[in-house]
Amino acid sequence: MSEKQGRVLIIAGSDSGGGAGIQADIKSVTILGGYAATAITAVTIQNTLGVSGVHPIPTEVVKAQARAVLDDIGADAIKTGMLGDIAMVETVAQILAQAGIPAVVDPVMISKGGANLLAPEAVDAVRSLMIPQSALLTPNAPEAEALTGLPVADLDGQRRVGEALLELGAAAVLMKGGHVPGDTVTDVLMTRDGETTFSGERLDTRHTHGTGCTLASACATGIAQGMPLEQAVARAWGYVHEAMRLAPGLGGGHGPLDHGWPLRKTS
Repeated sequence: MSEKQGRVLIIAGSDSGGGAGIQADIKSVTILGGYAATAITAVTIQNTLGVSGVHPIPTEVVKAQARAVLDDIGADAIKTGMLGDIAMVETVAQILAQAGIPAVVDPVMISKGGANLLAPEAVDAVRSLMIPQSALLTPNAPEAEALTGLPVADLDGQRRVGEALLELGAAAVLMKGGHVPGDTVTDVLMTRDGETTFSGERLDTRHTHGTGCTLASACATGIAQGMPLEQAVARAWGYVHEAMRLAPGLGGGHGPLDHGWPLRKTS
């Protein structure tokens, strides 16, 4: 637990099932000692079986939510998730530029159940507007492939696309390895000064809903609390791994994590 609370403004979509999106973000920030505020970009109808509806929030409402938070409470970091379309990407990019604080950008494109959460025509906008403003970019392999056009089939591929994303302007890239085959999962944190790897045994579990949202928000919390980047990512990585391992077994599909496991561990 950090001595500094750390204020995190989360700009992302809502998940009615509570496993991903804004709900997972708030749980992650809070359990790690941060303060979570939100600007909701969309309301989704979903559970562990999939997404059955997406209802975008008007861009002017998203901008007003963010402005209300920043003008009063303030933020030490911003975390972005589901954006949906070009107009929303442009709006959120403008919010980041005006805020001038570190941003953790999770380039959410497809849900665990396969639903499209970013319009294909908006990928270029994420590439040109969001990546250059990211203090940390957290793509999985399919997202990195879409952003760079390069394949990610192994650790070398993760490094190759990570380098390409740094060249696109990201200050740091956490190249996630959950989609890369193998008994070991390796995430690679890359900056212009070098890399750090985080590896662990692949968990044989269907309870992976919200892992990307949770990891990005946990990283943003550490950054907001003033942790060095490597330390913030290391804490976040360990938190997510244990949350997966201790998943409560809810739902019949891709189940949620146990975001509250640190409470039970210390009680």
